Amino acid sequence: MRINNKLSIWALSLVLSAVSASCNNDDSTGETPKETAVELKDHSKTPAFVYAMPGFENLEIFTLISSEDKLEESPEFVFGGQPDGAGFMKDPNSDGYLMITNHEKMQSVSRVYLDKTFKPVKGEYIVDGIGGITRLCSATLAKPEVHGFGPMFLTAGESGQESMVHAIDPMGSTAEKSRTDRVLPALGKASMENAVPLPTDVSNGKTIIMIGEDQGYGSNHQSAGQLVMYVGERGDLENGKLYALKRKSGGYTEMDMSKGNEYDVEFVEIDGAKNMTGAQINQANMDLGVIRFSRVEDVDYRKGAGNGNEIYFTATGQASGRTTPVDGFTMWGRVYKLVLDKDNMMTGKLSVAAEGDSDPGNNLINPDNLCVTENYVYIQEDGDSYYNESKHDSYIWQYKMADGTYKPWLNMQHKRGDAEWHAKYNQSGNLDKFGSWEFGAMEDVSDLVGIPNTFSVNIHSHTWQDDAFVDADKAGVNTNKEGGQVVLIRNVQN
Repeated sequence: MRINNKLSIWALSLVLSAVSASCNNDDSTGETPKETAVELKDHSKTPAFVYAMPGFENLEIFTLISSEDKLEESPEFVFGGQPDGAGFMKDPNSDGYLMITNHEKMQSVSRVYLDKTFKPVKGEYIVDGIGGITRLCSATLAKPEVHGFGPMFLTAGESGQESMVHAIDPMGSTAEKSRTDRVLPALGKASMENAVPLPTDVSNGKTIIMIGEDQGYGSNHQSAGQLVMYVGERGDLENGKLYALKRKSGGYTEMDMSKGNEYDVEFVEIDGAKNMTGAQINQANMDLGVIRFSRVEDVDYRKGAGNGNEIYFTATGQASGRTTPVDGFTMWGRVYKLVLDKDNMMTGKLSVAAEGDSDPGNNLINPDNLCVTENYVYIQEDGDSYYNESKHDSYIWQYKMADGTYKPWLNMQHKRGDAEWHAKYNQSGNLDKFGSWEFGAMEDVSDLVGIPNTFSVNIHSHTWQDDAFVDADKAGVNTNKEGGQVVLIRNVQN
């Protein structure tokens, strides 16, 4: 790995409006490339919180922003902790760019302005802890040239079964940041992780949105988590229908499905979902016999023309007492591959692409976010459930579609034994535990910045805490004082 202080590059770039938090990179805009200057360099005073794993030493890592940075045009702005879902786009009002970011526990969405060199210069909040209503996890910045509508920041609420997806205008006024009426009841109610619209070239004239329910099994939530699909007319997010994934042969237990096999599945309608409560939707799912997964967190689709019907999603997993699997559910986590029939997107084949249960603590540990490119799946872990048998920190794994192999690609920089590092970044005392930090969004920004193989990665540095980070959105409703960071990484295989 080389962490460069400065890399100045002039490159040709396609002008496109956004890159979504689920790693969208469907370009083919047909626009004429124009010359642009983007300067990849460290912009944050905070050192990078990640490093490359063996075999990936050619990665170049640059800090973009962290919670302790002061931006020159808004010195009072604090980039809040737990940066999760995100999206980048060109700023239509300048020659620069915009970065839209969820801050999970803050229930907020920030907007950071980047100048033409990709330097952060100003920040503000377009959703605060009042307007967010619930925790906001992953997100997708929908864009018209890919999804047929937008730009629109679809951010999913994740604070129990009555949470909903929000539709946020990335150019919206900060005066509207406390609005609570930007939710989408037609997309259902659940503890949601992400809402990902599929590209138009596989949507058959419709808007199809894949939604993951981040819910584990419990006595008061026996339906656990579902993979949900919304289908409406192109751009209509209010009048469509909601469906959940079911095995055609029957059976709803996820651990009855094993790696190396394919299973015929279909999406079945949750009739009247728009007007139902989350509790009613859960009961409907049990009545329908849909598959019960342990915490469907992120969802993403394969990039490249005509590939968007190939979908990957995580089941993060759950345990009893950090030691024992819950019967019928993955403990260490899985990544599923779903290939939908292009002629009938309501049916398809489901298989297990990767899993951690066969080698506890060494393989996958609670996969959370996903970034799917044309040839790889980047699997981002959230190991802060602190399973007793965990043997490594939260990784990003690189999964190779061609042969189904995967290996650690990126790791967290915990520097155990470094007293100075721990004094700075370990206020909670948990930094020595495996999995104490987690990854948020990973996005392909290559075409946006005009530099091939360039991605952003968000980091939840949970143990880094400072009173200066409290109430970053000025809503007065959140006391979380964690810091966070965004880095840019060059030479990423896609």
